[in-house]
Amino acid sequence: MANLGAITASKHKFTPKGVCSKRIHFELEDGVIHRLCFQGGCPGNLEALARLAEGRPARELIELLAGLTCGSKETSCPDQLARALDKTLKRLRGVKR
Repeated sequence: MANLGAITASKHKFTPKGVCSKRIHFELEDGVIHRLCFQGGCPGNLEALARLAEGRPARELIELLAGLTCGSKETSCPDQLARALDKTLKRLRGVKR
């Protein structure tokens, strides 16, 4: 499905942990995120995040969002998205954690 030079279009879903959202859906095409959608969580904030993420490289989003927290939680929906993207890119490139 993928090689080291390019990642073809693919749909993904991720179950976040420690946050209000229950599921994250997104598509990647050549490492660029499309059609990001969160189930559950803060609707306005997550819709804004989805709009801002559209068409951006996954690696850029990982750098921007990784480590963000929400209130007293050790993670956040944006951090969970960064984790989902990182895990997906590694899996598509055949790198195991």
